[in-house]
Order: sequence, then C-alpha cells, then structure tokens
Amino acid sequence: MGPDAYRTAGLAETLEALGHSVADHGNIRPLEIGDVTPPNPVLKNYPAYVAWTRALHAKAAELGEGPVVPVYLGGDHAMAAGTVSGQAKAAAALGRPLFVLWLDAHSDFHTFDSTGSGNLHGTPLAFLCGLPGFDELLGAPFEHTLKPENVEILGVRSIDDAERKLLLDHGVGVADMRRVDEEGIHNLLRPFLERVRAENGLLHVSLDVDFLDPDIAPAVGTTVPGGASFREAHLVMEMLHDSGLVTSLDLVELNPFLDERGKTARLMVELTGSLFGRRVFDRPTRSF
Repeated sequence: MGPDAYRTAGLAETLEALGHSVADHGNIRPLEIGDVTPPNPVLKNYPAYVAWTRALHAKAAELGEGPVVPVYLGGDHAMAAGTVSGQAKAAAALGRPLFVLWLDAHSDFHTFDSTGSGNLHGTPLAFLCGLPGFDELLGAPFEHTLKPENVEILGVRSIDDAERKLLLDHGVGVADMRRVDEEGIHNLLRPFLERVRAENGLLHVSLDVDFLDPDIAPAVGTTVPGGASFREAHLVMEMLHDSGLVTSLDLVELNPFLDERGKTARLMVELTGSLFGRRVFDRPTRSF
C-alpha cells in the first residue's frame, strides 16, 4: 500500500510542478524463484525477500545506467537490498563509486546469522557491504559490494549490540542523534557530500520514515522517539539538492494504515520535493 499512498499524496505532481518529467513504472512484482531454504530458521519471509531482491536488483541495474533519477517506493526497507545492489552494479558499469546515505533510526546491519528477531529489514546494509552469508540472495555472489566507508548512516538511535560490533569492525560511517544534537545535522552531512564529490561518486539516498520523529511521521511500524525534526529533515533534503550529487532515492517503510489523515505520506512527498528543488518560499500554507 505504500507506493499507492505516495501516488495519492501527489508525488508525481509535486515533481512535475518543479519542472521534472516523471514516468511511473508501476508496481514491481517478485520473481518466481522456486524453493529456497532459509540459512537460519529464525528468518521471516525469506523466500519473499529473495524473490523481491532479485526483481528489484534487475530493475535498478537497468535504470541506474540511464539518464534518469530513479525513485523507489516502498515498503519494507529490505527492498534496499535490491535497489542499492542494482544501483551499485550500474555504478560499476559506469566506472564510478557508489555512496549511500542511509537516513534511518536503525542501522540495518545484521547478517543472517547475527539477527535474533529474523526481521529481514534489519539486514540489507550488511549484505550491500559484502558481509558473508548472503550468496543466495541474488542467486550468485554479489560482485559490486559497497565500500563500508562509503556508507553514512545518519539519524540512527537504535542499534543492537551485534550490529554495533559489525559497524565498528567494518568502518561504516555512523552519526547518531546525539551527534546531531551536539554538532548539527548540516555539520555531519557536509563532509560526507564533499567526499562524494571529491571521488566523483554517485549518491543513493535511502530515506526511512522512522528517520523522522514519530510525532510528525507516525505511519511506520518501527517508531523510535527522538528522530529528526521537520526542519532538520528538510535541511538534509535541501543540502542534497544543492549538492547536485543524488542519483537515486528510496522512500521506504510507509505504512498507510498507521497514518493520520495522510500526514506522513504528505511529509515524505514534501521532503522529496525539497530534494528535487523546492525552496522554502515555494511551499504552500496548509489548512487542516
């Protein structure tokens, strides 16, 4: 239901009003993959994860080499295993490094062995950074893994002990909400963007609804108090637009059943508008 909620909230119309051409490719369907056995019995919905990852990977690899900025709508953050891996394959074909800005309350850096909950939306970044145990996900080893130091997790405030060790061991960039409070979100984002530019990188942004404070974005099943404020989130998007570096985007974890009169979907659309060039003076005043 997430993608349709974004459509209803006017995502395409918002982008078109900013002068962009928009093509809606419709909803992707999972591939037929036959029987697969979870490598760990605790994993939930493992066959579906494999089927969706392979379908999304193929689509993203195709779009990533074209003259477009794909916006992937979801849905569970597990979808990033497919979207980002496809973008990474396309980046390799273009001869450029892929960087990822992960805007999320969680680090999603569990392996299939380390997860205790079995929730697969907690595993995509570990797969993308080349940690072991994921060979079956694409049907073959993933050749275009991300350099962990090219990943920046911003706004995190819930990390399991096993993830913390893996993140430290692999050198992933992590800026939690305490650092945001102490240093300011712009001071944390700017050096990362400067590094992407210096290395002629492509930049994928993965925006999870729970990056935002649940008071302004309740439509997510994994709320964690103390998230990014309305202005902090818009500032991130405005800085990303000003950088001119973003080449692909995930909008994930929107659950319309948990929304309040569509306010989370509208906020996510407004944030996307900021990323694609809407300025403060362009925003309409809303009456409820």
